[in-house]
Amino acid sequence: MIIFGPLLVLVGIGFFCWLLFTLAVFALPFFVGLTIGTWAFHTGAGVLGGAAAGLMAGGVTIGIGQLALAFVPWTWLRLLIILLYVAPATVAGYSAAHGIAQMVMPSPAWHTVFAVVGAVAVSITALVRFTGMALDEPARQRVARG
Repeated sequence: MIIFGPLLVLVGIGFFCWLLFTLAVFALPFFVGLTIGTWAFHTGAGVLGGAAAGLMAGGVTIGIGQLALAFVPWTWLRLLIILLYVAPATVAGYSAAHGIAQMVMPSPAWHTVFAVVGAVAVSITALVRFTGMALDEPARQRVARG
């Protein structure tokens, strides 16, 4: 039984790392949805109203980002939009990697090193995934025509 403990810890950490990389693109919509949902709850909307408002705000946030990337013609503005969505993912990656590093090693210096490496890895992943969700140029022209 003692052999399964460390193995399950590694599988759990691996699962949470995979989940972090998968959901990193949605850090900004999640934050917006959580903020709007909390605000709606505290203004008297109740649990269901707050959850509905949060889900709507998060969905609108990701939709606005995708539409902006699809229809903005200037490269510098598209880069700014992408950075707006990648920055919260970088913070989330840093925090998650720092938390995982604290579980597995005692040195604070190494916590920071692994947290920075995790932040860079999550940033690159979020950048690739978010730019992959945008329409390419021929698809954008078809949407604009029809």
